[in-house]
Amino acid sequence: MTAPSRSRPRAGARWVEPPPADEARVDALAAALSLPAVVCRLLVQRGFTREDDAKRFLRPRREHLAAPATLLGMDRAVDRLATACRAGETVLVHGDYDVDGMCSTALLVQVLAHLGARAIPFTPNRLTDGYDLTDAGVDAAVRAGATVVLTADCGTSARDPIARLCGLGIDVIVSDHHLPGGPLPQCLAILNPKQPGCPSPDKDFAAVGIAFKLALALCDAMGVNDAIAWRQLDLVALATVADLAPLRGENRILVRYGLKLLCETTRPGLRALMRSSGCDGKAITAGICGFTLAPRLNAVGRMDSAMLGVELLLTADQSHANDLAHRCEELNRRRQELDQRTLTDALHQVDALDLDEHVGLVLAGDGWHPGVIGIVASRIVEQVARPTFVIALDGDTGKGSGRSIGSFDLHKGLMACGAHLERYGGHRAAAGLTVRREKLDAFREAFNAEARAQLAVEDCVHERRLDLQVEGDDLTDDLARLLEHCEPFGLGNPRPVLHLRGARLRAAPRILKERHLKAEVTVGERTIGCIGFGMAERRDEFTPGVPLDLAVRLEHNEFRGVKELQLQLVDVRPAS
Repeated sequence: MTAPSRSRPRAGARWVEPPPADEARVDALAAALSLPAVVCRLLVQRGFTREDDAKRFLRPRREHLAAPATLLGMDRAVDRLATACRAGETVLVHGDYDVDGMCSTALLVQVLAHLGARAIPFTPNRLTDGYDLTDAGVDAAVRAGATVVLTADCGTSARDPIARLCGLGIDVIVSDHHLPGGPLPQCLAILNPKQPGCPSPDKDFAAVGIAFKLALALCDAMGVNDAIAWRQLDLVALATVADLAPLRGENRILVRYGLKLLCETTRPGLRALMRSSGCDGKAITAGICGFTLAPRLNAVGRMDSAMLGVELLLTADQSHANDLAHRCEELNRRRQELDQRTLTDALHQVDALDLDEHVGLVLAGDGWHPGVIGIVASRIVEQVARPTFVIALDGDTGKGSGRSIGSFDLHKGLMACGAHLERYGGHRAAAGLTVRREKLDAFREAFNAEARAQLAVEDCVHERRLDLQVEGDDLTDDLARLLEHCEPFGLGNPRPVLHLRGARLRAAPRILKERHLKAEVTVGERTIGCIGFGMAERRDEFTPGVPLDLAVRLEHNEFRGVKELQLQLVDVRPAS
């Protein structure tokens, strides 16, 4: 990778302290829940100020889920699908090519087939078919002889292809979670909590959550035991985490139960994927879903065909599952190599820019693989803290993927530049687009102008949000165990970051595997080991005996059967 140029902003993050907690509420929670004040302070800061709310957060239960009927259009969708199941009709389940789309497709195919329908899965090819329900999906439905098309993680903006399907006499049910980009398609039913008028109290589902609610409602309508739907929660957990859906509200319940099921899943495909990725036999956490399992499934959709991923999730043949899992590994390695090459090229473009003038970045290159540009956009944002689009050019057209920082709404930014684009869609943090080559410069200028109108250069820094200031005496096994009750952690419920003031290193940190730091720090009277993953290049900031402020996570580390408390370093700065 190229060395950072002087045009790039410094890597440091702005530390953001939480607002002072209402100590009266903290004390009341501590008394009601018999928990330490430090834990109740975290609960209050995250909005759980009442005893009942805190209990629901700490002990989420299945009965806390809202009824499926709260999703607008559910009755019409269930009535039609129940008819299809009873009559053995052919239902084409059209998914997207990411993990959420694959899992949603597999879930619906399995449930519909169990209930009597002839369920046919279909996912588009990223390179040849493009995003969303397109003519490729219409043609697939016609070839299959489908009387119903049920989308999974797409369709909200596919007005023309849906009109074509309806014109052919095929009923269309959209199940999706993306923001509408204009008028909704005219079809039998749309299940999307973000559509206008939907009374669903929770708007944050991944598409797999919508599919699960539909499965529950369909079982109920047909008078069938809903165990077949609940058995899909392993897929629900994996896809919800992979799609970065906020792990709060109903998602927290679904993922909490789904992770337990995932640990003991009997799906040959998931078991094979766990073995090939080295996590079989481990407790499957949201972190393992997001950083180990999901990238391997996503690599299939990025580099080959997402149908291989759907096949992996549905197969009952262990030998075939092993072959598919190995294919996932190969594609993931290839994807990583392409990531690195494209990132290097994109960073050269960044180095040529004056980042005092360029607040919104549009980077483009011929020969870049469309399957990796989203990952590269994320890497660029990590380095320069600016909303960024990375566009793969091929002939007269470019396909782009964008990522943003917390203070800039990417979807709204695209809406302001829509005149320069062929199509676009997404949400606040991530989006995709198609642009003609001759419109690329105009889009680049318009996007930067929109970003400059909303952001100052000083806003283009990452923020390090701290949850709790603690003392050395607080760093105990009991606190680590209590914080584990706040799992699953992820977007919307991040792992707590603790602020330690005036910590001192006992000796210079050691370098592990040329990438990581390992040290012992003393806070007050407490000495504890810590590790900083990927922080070797910051070794000079850790001077023994010099007081430091540390941002850390408290965790249990198990090595060779020995379990001990340790700190995971998140950031460091001179003591304030």
